[in-house]
Amino acid sequence: MDRERIVITGVGLTAPSANSLNDFRHCLLHEIPRIQEMEVRYMGKLPVGICDFDPLKYQTKKELRNCTRAGSIGIFCAQEALLDAGIRMEEIDTSRVGVYVGITEHGNVETENEVFNLAQFNYDVKFWAHYHNPRTIANNPAGEINLKLGIQGPHYTIGAACAAGNAGLIQAVQMLRLGEIDLAIAGGVSESVHSFGIFAGFRSQGALGYGNDPNRVSRPFDSKRNGIVVSEGGCLFIVERLEDAQRRNAKIYGEIVGYGMNTDATDAVLPNAERQAQCIRLTLNRAHLSPEEIDVVNTHATSTPMGDVIECEAIRKVFGNSNKTYINNTKSFIGHAMGAAGALELAGNLPSFNDGYVHPTINIDELDPKCILKNLVINRAKYVGNIGIILNTSFGMLGTNSAVIVKKFEI
Repeated sequence: MDRERIVITGVGLTAPSANSLNDFRHCLLHEIPRIQEMEVRYMGKLPVGICDFDPLKYQTKKELRNCTRAGSIGIFCAQEALLDAGIRMEEIDTSRVGVYVGITEHGNVETENEVFNLAQFNYDVKFWAHYHNPRTIANNPAGEINLKLGIQGPHYTIGAACAAGNAGLIQAVQMLRLGEIDLAIAGGVSESVHSFGIFAGFRSQGALGYGNDPNRVSRPFDSKRNGIVVSEGGCLFIVERLEDAQRRNAKIYGEIVGYGMNTDATDAVLPNAERQAQCIRLTLNRAHLSPEEIDVVNTHATSTPMGDVIECEAIRKVFGNSNKTYINNTKSFIGHAMGAAGALELAGNLPSFNDGYVHPTINIDELDPKCILKNLVINRAKYVGNIGIILNTSFGMLGTNSAVIVKKFEI
């Protein structure tokens, strides 16, 4: 069963630039970023990526009062993914559906808000929200999806820092191959922009991006990059066994042919190029592919001075001799969507199987000499024709590394 073919048959997303894959891809191919300024508690106006989806499309006003932003993002993405895949919940056995949602953090927003509100009432805890506990438990975003959709199969969130979007997808593949489920809703979500602590933490580390034009602050590989743009977002995939997808004549976005995760075990924040390269090689080996067979590598690069350099070193270790492999980055458009980042970035590249384009990394005025990569696509999309294999990297704090390889579907 470890070689059973697993495919993606649905995509639902919300990003700062779009609420559908078609619109997201349009922005990526036409160099359209959508970052804005937002007033952050105690910190003033900062560049952020905010999603503009309609939560009332799938939830009532009462449900919105009781749920979380991450839960709403997850519900929206799950419903859109199911719709895209042509799956109706009332027509399937929901006890055989697994929901695996990657997150960077959860509960910060609710607790910060409660403490802030409590201060207005002299810290009298009788004013503490009744729904605080279910809002802040770690499995909340996945649990809210199951609760809303009536899914009776297993659900849990996967805390894997900024590698979480990939980790959710990897968990889906593993559980399908184990025979634990027949259908997975998997990916990642983030509500990070609503927590001032996230911004304050990055600023204290010297990793929070700043600049006069919000749309140009996220600039991976550029010599003047200065840090991360924090964003919210979500992307969930419908993942199933190939035989099941073919049985219902589903459209197939691609086949997941490889994945890998490992740990640096060297530093809580600073990444390790050798371990990142090791993770990529593990993924290639599992897929029985050589570096030269990869058409596109979507990088994790977050626009931090050290992080980008270290990742470029890792990429050169693996792909330095490949003339075929093109390199790009999605965070230059949408900022860093934390737990949703890996899933959103993979989704944004999947249409290249059909349109033949590699979307660019934008906002590069002067490439950092330490970030020079062969076939790095800069500022303009590049048409390369036949694109058959994509590798998506996502790395996170405490040294968690991940990579996923998706191949254009062939019978």
